[in-house]
Amino acid sequence: MRSNHVVASGGSLLSESESNMKHWHSLEPGQILQGLGVSRGRGLSSEEAESRLRTYGPNALAEAPKPTLLQQFLGQFKEFLVLLLLASAAVSAVLGEVEDAAVIGAIVLLNAIIGVVQERRAENALEALKRMAAPTARVIRDSQPATVPAASIVPGDILLLEAGDTVPADARLLESALFKVDESSLTGESVPVEKDSSALLVADVPLGDRVNCVYMGTTATYGRATAVVVATGMNTEMGKIASMLDQAPTEPTPLQVRLAALGKMLGIVAIVMVGIVFAAGVFRGEQMFEMFLTAVSLAVAAIPEGLPSIVTIVMAVGVQRMAARNAIIRSLPAVETLGSANVICSDKTGTLTTNQMTVRRLYTLDSSLKVTGEGYSREGRFVMEDGTEASGVPPSVERLLTCAVLCCDARVKPVSVGSSDMELIGDPTEGAIVVAGLKAGIEQSRLEQSSPRVAEIPFDSERKRMTTVHRLPESYVCCTKGAPDEMLEVCTHVLVSGQVMPLTPSLKEEIGRTNAHLAEAALRVLGVARRELPELPADISVGSVEKGMVFLGLVGMQDPPRPEAAAAVAECREAGITPVMITGDHKNTAVAIARDIGIMTEGSIAVLGSELAQMSDEELDAEVESISVYARVAPEHKVRIVSAWRRKGKVVAMTGDGVNDAPALKAADIGAAMGKTGTDVAKSASHMILADDNFATIVAAVREGRVVFDNIKKAVFYLTSCNLGEIMVIFTAILLGLPRPLLPIQILWLNLITDGLPALALGVDPPARDLMKRKPRGRHEPVVSRAGLVRLAVYGLAIGGLGLWSFAVGLGWPGELHITEERLLHARTMCLLTMSFAQLFHAFSCRSELESLLEVGPFTNRALVGAVVLSGTLQALITYVPVLSRLFNVVPNNGVEFAEAMGLAAAVLLVGEVTKLVSRRVTRKA
Repeated sequence: MRSNHVVASGGSLLSESESNMKHWHSLEPGQILQGLGVSRGRGLSSEEAESRLRTYGPNALAEAPKPTLLQQFLGQFKEFLVLLLLASAAVSAVLGEVEDAAVIGAIVLLNAIIGVVQERRAENALEALKRMAAPTARVIRDSQPATVPAASIVPGDILLLEAGDTVPADARLLESALFKVDESSLTGESVPVEKDSSALLVADVPLGDRVNCVYMGTTATYGRATAVVVATGMNTEMGKIASMLDQAPTEPTPLQVRLAALGKMLGIVAIVMVGIVFAAGVFRGEQMFEMFLTAVSLAVAAIPEGLPSIVTIVMAVGVQRMAARNAIIRSLPAVETLGSANVICSDKTGTLTTNQMTVRRLYTLDSSLKVTGEGYSREGRFVMEDGTEASGVPPSVERLLTCAVLCCDARVKPVSVGSSDMELIGDPTEGAIVVAGLKAGIEQSRLEQSSPRVAEIPFDSERKRMTTVHRLPESYVCCTKGAPDEMLEVCTHVLVSGQVMPLTPSLKEEIGRTNAHLAEAALRVLGVARRELPELPADISVGSVEKGMVFLGLVGMQDPPRPEAAAAVAECREAGITPVMITGDHKNTAVAIARDIGIMTEGSIAVLGSELAQMSDEELDAEVESISVYARVAPEHKVRIVSAWRRKGKVVAMTGDGVNDAPALKAADIGAAMGKTGTDVAKSASHMILADDNFATIVAAVREGRVVFDNIKKAVFYLTSCNLGEIMVIFTAILLGLPRPLLPIQILWLNLITDGLPALALGVDPPARDLMKRKPRGRHEPVVSRAGLVRLAVYGLAIGGLGLWSFAVGLGWPGELHITEERLLHARTMCLLTMSFAQLFHAFSCRSELESLLEVGPFTNRALVGAVVLSGTLQALITYVPVLSRLFNVVPNNGVEFAEAMGLAAAVLLVGEVTKLVSRRVTRKA
């Protein structure tokens, strides 16, 4: 049995609960080392590490048990309609109707297999999280540096970290040297975070602001550090995300809810009618055997057996269409759910923005330019403030960029030969500067050849500057970049129109105003300065180099919005979808981007994660519809936001690309991960992957989702109205004291073949013209509306009435009815033919709820025309081919009777046109 406590090497007692509860970022390093019972220089002994490993377990993410194949298979038999079908099969078998029982059982089995296949597309989120964890780590063990498996890391281990390392566990920094960590996948912060081991923070500081800690799965990008491990495995921040993924309930999709409600309604109708028929039969003294057979017929007639398969196929077609638009669907029900979305909660970094820092503004005392282009691409132009393109790069801007590029450690290289897109190696901020230089024709490699670096003073958090020293043909030059205010402190002169002039208070004030203006626009601003040296100082230090410098200008950069994001947001609004930004980035940056692309509008507000944490669920529910931007949020905040919208009855889509997005992606009705920049965790937690990382793709996917639902709705309406017709013909005939007009196997033929092929064709019907101008459907909106139920009843009565008419004619009506075995066989054949063709003609009416068939065009859906012709041909085959006619208990008709059945069936088209005409008039009055 695992112990709850471990005696550390220093003799202190460390409990797992204490380890989880401590705010390590608010404690002094000495306190933490003492509490963890470890020496900074010696680390843990091998024996102590093994002891702690037994106590805390491996530094790995736990995985919840998945349902077995048998459990998944048995889970397919919970639906009310499925149980009703199984009962019908059992009754048929007991009564000796083996063929009927076998066919019904085969249908139930096929639908169960389809359901299991869909569910076996298992989620791989936890496996992806494991892949992100570092396989090995460098620690101090037994007073010596050692490389150990990441899984063997324990609380108290001393980590040795440097640029390029993946952090193996959550740790508190003990010392750091120019240490930066890319936490974008965990917090959404688009720029590597500068870490500071000496910082002492308050207990409730947000995760993204804990500069004295590092977290499992993040990546060191610059410098080096020593840290003590404070949490491993499921106790890490990544472990918490894994727990949230594991705990996220799998809820039925809106379509599944709607179809379940429809199925229950049909089942109740069947049971009620069976009860009435039984009562009538007992009253008339009918045989119980015949009553049971009638009950089976009614149950089979009430259930659209082909519906689950047809819905699956229609969604699969939607998946193929979406794939052509770069939207990869991982879960079939997500196709339709996306079409229901009325809220899209989107991450900012890498989703609405490029996640590639880009220089946007260049300012000198005599020039101010805007820079176009996106991300790490050398394609871009320099534009004047009035919008006109600059004729060449002004000399002052060229000097500014030359100095800034020389002062960069980052490198860029083409992603392929001849490509203008560049791949970054190093810090994103420096990468943006180097790319801006390329746009101006300034090649970093050539500069470094002509002006080689001979010394440098690295960036640190106190100076907020970095300086490099370069050799020129006859002298040396110092290039410095950093925070504008700190840069002005070391500058005594400024470059204006090629002339070096004193930096007067008024000029300093002007530079300060420009810096503030750029910062208000959510740009990250750096100042750049230089100083020429006649000779290299003997002592390269801050005091000897960073003084008397000439200020060159300001560089403003941002992680820019994707070019198509604004148009996509506008299209979402037109479609009645509310866009919401959720990010771990700073509030000012988030608000600026949100305003730029149209997410934040008049009357909407922005909220910090710390403010959200103080809200109760009730308070959040009251405010959620007015909040457009959430900034500095933690993963659990994102799940709360999604849940709040869902409590409002909304169907929520969530887009994202980072580890921090995974729980919300899974909690949302539809999670959409980025395909290129998205982490494996985000992809595995999502329902859909946007292969081109294009936010606009989600709008195209919404359109396809609406098409899918529209077509599923048509198929459901068609199948249900046909089933209602079958119920009515059987129910009415029995009440009138007539024999059953249709046998179970004939009903199954109608439901699976006659109805099935046209229903599939309706599933690929062309989209309606106003599809993206409609309001999204509500979560609880039924598949068939109240007005639709009225039309459904009219169509069902028409189909059933036509079938009953032909059945009665087959028995001798309007004369005296002669119910002999031969006459009954003939009458059932007439009934089957009439209902079959009535249902085929009815498929054309189901293409639109209100528009006339003449307006829609009877031949604009070629698949439907082909399906009707094929189904009609198959109906003729079972009527006239002896082997098939015996199987389906029908007899061949003469040509006149066949034509009569078709003519009678065509009357359903007239019923459809009159019904739509009345519906249009009622709608206009409303």
